[in-house]
Amino acid sequence: MNLEKILSISGKPGLYALKVQTRSGFLAEALLDGKKITVGSRINVSLLSEISIYTINEEKPLAEVMRSIAIKEDNGPAISHKEDNAKLIAYFKEILPEYDSERVYPSDIKKIMNWYNLLQSKGLVSKEEPKIENAEEVLEKVVEEVVAEKVKAPAKKAKAKKE
Repeated sequence: MNLEKILSISGKPGLYALKVQTRSGFLAEALLDGKKITVGSRINVSLLSEISIYTINEEKPLAEVMRSIAIKEDNGPAISHKEDNAKLIAYFKEILPEYDSERVYPSDIKKIMNWYNLLQSKGLVSKEEPKIENAEEVLEKVVEEVVAEKVKAPAKKAKAKKE
């Protein structure tokens, strides 16, 4: 499961795939409906690969929690995030028994279940070992992709002018 280019954008519902970096921010595509939006650099954005869940002893990366859900559900959908809080908490205790119930709220569990089901419906969830990279490595890769695209674009225009 690779969450390195999946984003949660403050004030926007759902999850987004990081597409291209621009001067003033970046371009993201909604996983739910495929609409593309421009996100300014001042907007609060979280990479799912950088999110962790509090446990009693340490913090557990979200990718590992998602993997635990995928293992329990055999890569199928999990319970709905619209279930009542008691049912969600009981389900989450099965997934992550050592989670810190004082710092992980029912609203957090709802968000995780909603995200899991969205990612699962798009085929982005698996039982495989998660591949976690830090945000700087992801940013470097995106910049390299953008530079490579910009280098290719002028070459195509030059060919078109010659003809």
